[in-house]
Amino acid sequence: MIVAKITQKQADELKGKEFVQDNYFNPIQDKNGNWIISLQELVYCGVEFANSVKLINYEPIEFTL
Repeated sequence: MIVAKITQKQADELKGKEFVQDNYFNPIQDKNGNWIISLQELVYCGVEFANSVKLINYEPIEFTL
């Protein structure tokens, strides 16, 4: 899955902000420590913001029990 890689500062600014009614930005980190948001969230960030990020493959954190 392709996601948008953002900076920690961008993640801090977006976290918890509502982008449409009852939908909130939820930046997370992947297994490499990259802060990411979904492409669906990226659509609501504006052109300048969207042009400042890199698209990467999502690599989830794997947990073992």
